[in-house]
Amino acid sequence: MAQPLRFRRSPGRWTADRVRSQLARPLDENLGATAGDPWFAPPPDYEARRFDMDDGSFALFCWTDSDSDPPAGADGGSVGYWLGNTETPSELWRTDKYGFDEAPYPVSRWAQRELLAGLHDDEPWLADYPHVSWYFLPVFCSKDGAETSRAFFRDHAAGFPDATREAGTGFVEETLRPGTLDDYREVMAGKLGTSASRDLVRMSAAIAEFAAARILSDAGYEITPEIEVTTGHSLDFRATDPETGAGHLVEVTRPQPTAGRSANDPVAAVRDTAETKTSGQLAAHAGGVTLFVDCSSFPADEWAAVRAAEPAVRHKPAVVYRAEPDGSIEGYRKGSVPLDLSGVVDGVS
Repeated sequence: MAQPLRFRRSPGRWTADRVRSQLARPLDENLGATAGDPWFAPPPDYEARRFDMDDGSFALFCWTDSDSDPPAGADGGSVGYWLGNTETPSELWRTDKYGFDEAPYPVSRWAQRELLAGLHDDEPWLADYPHVSWYFLPVFCSKDGAETSRAFFRDHAAGFPDATREAGTGFVEETLRPGTLDDYREVMAGKLGTSASRDLVRMSAAIAEFAAARILSDAGYEITPEIEVTTGHSLDFRATDPETGAGHLVEVTRPQPTAGRSANDPVAAVRDTAETKTSGQLAAHAGGVTLFVDCSSFPADEWAAVRAAEPAVRHKPAVVYRAEPDGSIEGYRKGSVPLDLSGVVDGVS
């Protein structure tokens, strides 16, 4: 699976002639490429080119004789920055990669303006969701995952059953709006995946982590994703009480509805999915981790059956819940949950 878009940084002096001979010409020979001015003015003290390939892929390249704000650990001076979802010219193969937050801010801002304009040309409806557009930009414009990730929001309502794309995407938009997860954009956006093969289970599981982050944040906790623990695993979140400094580990799982399973019992689906977690990475932690079981993929009738039965999930403490696209969340708990979720998850005190 390819990775989300990242910059390649090429130290050394670049000129328009070098760009033409070492970047534009190989791209045109291999793919058919049109080189031209970028859509937006390049960063101050930079020159830039945009490359549009016949197969629909693209690349951006900007260069300067003075990189005044290089990434951490890199030297300043003459340099070029490449970003694209096409093949990389051989001249740039042995270059270091940097995320959007690691590249110089003017370079990153310029490139993201270019990418957002292209995204909204292709998917005009996404312009109404600026936080979703920006946050998932490295995936929406990736080499292999562009179509599958966009289709997940456009055609599958971000994993919410019986919902419109506006409702499902709106839930994620409101989750991202406060900026709680901005510092973790590369890690969290990458969870959506950059595969050319559609995997709705994986993508829905990724959205479950965003929903969990929303629950914890709305409950007043400071959240940190991807917590490495002594067993060698990574758990999804640490939720820290800002008043006491007490931290609580949280792991998230998202059962699939019966339509996507061999079993046709939603209660069994909840138990079986949770057991996979509890017999694996949670087994070594006893009760030190709170398990969030997100049933948001379940249609209303299947969730009603789970809510009525309130099945145990072979791990305590646990919170089992279902989020609606309008932001309402209903659930129940098993065991002594150390997190105060009252007022956020209806039915959980």
